[in-house]
Amino acid sequence: MADDGVLPVDKLTISDTVEEAEFSQRVLIRSILGRPDGGAGLAGKTLKVGGWVKKGREQGKGSFAFLELNDGSCPANLQLIIYSDVAPLGQFTPTGTCLHVEGVLQMPPEDKQGKQSIELRVSKVLDVGTVDPANCFPHSKCFKCRICLVSFNEGEGLSRNRKKKSYNELSKLAEKTNSEIHEATNQMKKLISAIARIRNALAFATHTFFQKHGFLYVHTPIITTSDCEGAGEMFQVTTLINEAEKLEKELIKNPPPSQEEVDMAKGVVKEKGEIVAKLKSDKAGKSVITAAVAELTKAKENLSKLEERFNQKPGIPKKDGKVDYGQDFFARQAFLTVSGQLQVETFACALSSVYTFGPTFRAEHSHTSRHLAEFWMVEPEIAFADIEDDMKCAEAYVRFLCQWLLDNCYDDMEFMAEKFDKKAIQRLQMVASTNFIRLSYTEAVKILEEAVSKGHKFENKVEWGIDLASEHEKYLTETKFESPVIVYNYPKGIKAFYMKVNPDNKTVAAMDVLVPKVGFFLMDSWICFLEQNLFMSNRIAITLEHANIKILEMGLPLEPYEWYLDLRRYGTVKHSGFGLGFERMILFATGIDNIRDVIPFPRYPGRADL
Repeated sequence: MADDGVLPVDKLTISDTVEEAEFSQRVLIRSILGRPDGGAGLAGKTLKVGGWVKKGREQGKGSFAFLELNDGSCPANLQLIIYSDVAPLGQFTPTGTCLHVEGVLQMPPEDKQGKQSIELRVSKVLDVGTVDPANCFPHSKCFKCRICLVSFNEGEGLSRNRKKKSYNELSKLAEKTNSEIHEATNQMKKLISAIARIRNALAFATHTFFQKHGFLYVHTPIITTSDCEGAGEMFQVTTLINEAEKLEKELIKNPPPSQEEVDMAKGVVKEKGEIVAKLKSDKAGKSVITAAVAELTKAKENLSKLEERFNQKPGIPKKDGKVDYGQDFFARQAFLTVSGQLQVETFACALSSVYTFGPTFRAEHSHTSRHLAEFWMVEPEIAFADIEDDMKCAEAYVRFLCQWLLDNCYDDMEFMAEKFDKKAIQRLQMVASTNFIRLSYTEAVKILEEAVSKGHKFENKVEWGIDLASEHEKYLTETKFESPVIVYNYPKGIKAFYMKVNPDNKTVAAMDVLVPKVGFFLMDSWICFLEQNLFMSNRIAITLEHANIKILEMGLPLEPYEWYLDLRRYGTVKHSGFGLGFERMILFATGIDNIRDVIPFPRYPGRADL
């Protein structure tokens, strides 16, 4: 800063003001540090900030402290300087301490200006959330925490299985210095924050893309009675187990009546009935008969309750040797959805262009780095569209997502490129600016067969009719074309029942989008994360017949799909769509190698925390 207090020309910005958050009494740190001048143009401004201490240290024999504060709005930390005459410093320096403070922005000393353009001198502490020193915080001496954090910092990721390491190797990790542990803590927190912002950006970009192109957002049900994929790996939704457990406890507490007690109650009803009959035959007074009828009614109610309790049996209710779902909450079998695609088609057949974006579930007992039990799907459906329109939409959408991250999350992508995948940004730029190669499944197989004839080795056999393996898709995207590839018209035997059969009666109008992943972190450097689901009916009779046959061939009952078949019976329209696995898009963008690390609360076999 010049002697007269005026900023140098190269530090000047258009605006020297910054607005407080509309619904929070603070200025977002992003609003300060995200400016072209790094916040230097705001020097002298008094404002409030709030966040969590990422690093703190006392200086000058305890006369002041430096704190690095982050509020999650951006990767960068704002440096605070607070003096002991403002408040006792010891409560502020522990990592994780929450602070809401007011102060004046000032330029740091000249020898420090390369590290930060601005810092906040705290004049008032508005609120503080201290860290309990008695409990283990992630950067402490806890053995387990140290192993986890150091392993992460050495590039092993958050969710990688570390059982391959011996106890001695783990002990060596735990012997790392406090500074190394502290650095690991900070890197892990930065990763979680960066992924959260990237995930948020991709979700916002998804809605922006489809809203911009006239699509309507439809909330499809999470609970369903149909299996969209036909794989049968679905989570069942039932209250029968809870009700059975509740009944078992009740029967233990209040045992059911015996047969003798029920017979006695029947005798009372018979006796009361005979009394009423005799009074009526004797033409007794109305009040006497009314009183007798009341006693008979009471006896019948008591018998009904006794019989109901007598017939209660512990365990799951059954009928004809099978579970009686008629007594379940929905009076039929119900599941967590594996896809909203079938339901969203009902709206496409009336509102034309629609999409759904929500959680889906699969009870697949898999522990691989690419499977989750709960994951999110983006599924658009377009009326009056064929497979060409669908491929065009899918390509435009993926390219839009990649460009959106480059335009809106570049600082987070720089962090991912530095720590996880050096070519992450390059990959986004390539996909955003490259026209996708399109080739039929048959053409793809011919290319692979030609590669084999020239000496290329594949572990999986190449022949028409196979479901392309990861190595085949990797060859197409990285070796043959060095570009994203759309493969379409797959053999009907490897796709779902709702796919339209092509005139050759061998293939269906289905497509996959294959995108190369350049990097070292996966054995397979590709990702297939779009699956097209096209059901196009030009002749309704053929379409209905085909749908019925395919549903039965897959061993599925027709009744739960009658509503879906009605879409073909009444005012049917050709329509197409695709499904994008949202977490897999994040994997592709960031270079993270484990899908459990890109969703806030991962669910997989044996784990459903929080």
